[in-house]
Amino acid sequence: MLKSRRFDVLGISGGDSFAVFILLLNTFAWYYITLIVINGFLKSFNLTGAEALTIWVTYYVAVVASSVVGSILSSIRRLTFIYAWMILGTASSLLVALPNLAPQVWSFALGVSLGVGMPACLGYFADHSTVENRGRIGGIIFFTFYLSVAFFGIAFTLFDLTVGSILFAIWRGAGLLLFILLKPKENINTEKNNSVSFTAALKDKSLRLYLLPWIMFSLIDSFEARVLDSYLRSPSVESVVILWPVIGSFSAVLAGLLSDRIGRKKLVISGFVALGLAYAVLGIAPDMLISWYFYTAVEGIAWGIFFIMFVLIIWGDLSRFGGREKYYVIGGTPYFLTRVFESFLTSYIVQIPAYATFSLASFFLFLAVLPLLYAPETLPEKKIELIRVKGYIEQAKKIREKYAGK
Repeated sequence: MLKSRRFDVLGISGGDSFAVFILLLNTFAWYYITLIVINGFLKSFNLTGAEALTIWVTYYVAVVASSVVGSILSSIRRLTFIYAWMILGTASSLLVALPNLAPQVWSFALGVSLGVGMPACLGYFADHSTVENRGRIGGIIFFTFYLSVAFFGIAFTLFDLTVGSILFAIWRGAGLLLFILLKPKENINTEKNNSVSFTAALKDKSLRLYLLPWIMFSLIDSFEARVLDSYLRSPSVESVVILWPVIGSFSAVLAGLLSDRIGRKKLVISGFVALGLAYAVLGIAPDMLISWYFYTAVEGIAWGIFFIMFVLIIWGDLSRFGGREKYYVIGGTPYFLTRVFESFLTSYIVQIPAYATFSLASFFLFLAVLPLLYAPETLPEKKIELIRVKGYIEQAKKIREKYAGK
């Protein structure tokens, strides 16, 4: 068994902190590598648009459908389910290299290998964190993930599909081995509530108020990706956008720290307003390089906020033990389903003038703020007030020490 010292920066003692960190970092990076491998396969075999469409649709539909099934199955023994899920991911990573296997088969297998255990993975994170430190933990995890994106992107483009799939499987398997050696606990909660159904979760008004703007953002992001692609091929713009992961990594960790101090709602609203302004600037001057500098900076900041809030924190804050998996499935579904819609509507999206799509994106992002104005703050007001009082006390101590030394 690996022994780990207290990981105070995460706010969880013992091996649990490192187990949570390893599990989520390995999973997020594995998902990112999946996208690299699929894109690499499509480029290597020069597939037609229809063939590529079936592969992507199969993958994303498998992710969503299997996540629903996994959220039900994992409620029995979550930790055992996570072990089996990571073994499945390790095995499915090797399928890409099989020469006679239809790409739709392994894309379906990869989709299931991601989706079926993701609710349990995120539920495990929520159960092994508290509302007071969930942002800090998520921020550090995403900070590390964002910084690793460039490394994985370069590493997996240097090898052919066979070697890439082997490395793919090794990464997932190494995460599984390290996770097992840490011997994580099943959970740290003593209170067990009855399992929550999807219907009961969707009746939660707070969930719906946060879900609606997340759906709008996911739709806008997926549609705008096709329009932005034509601009990103420009060498001058491409050199600017390459800074996005760096900006996103620092934004993620700062957003996580701030969300544990001032709350989640203010940060989310700020992200939508800022991104709406960035798209408005692109709509006015899409051919000016300064517009892309502004957009890249703001989008990196906004993505850091949104990933922390809508992937890890908010659904964990709103849910309770026994129903977290359902909340995470509902919260994650818009992101993956909008990728399916994007695949079908690409030919129509590219026909719309760029300035018009940027202006529409800006309008709907500002519109998405309206539900958030009525949404409750998921960080308890008592916690925010306690942090504020502690801040006043610290300032008073500094002032007293300053005058006492004179």
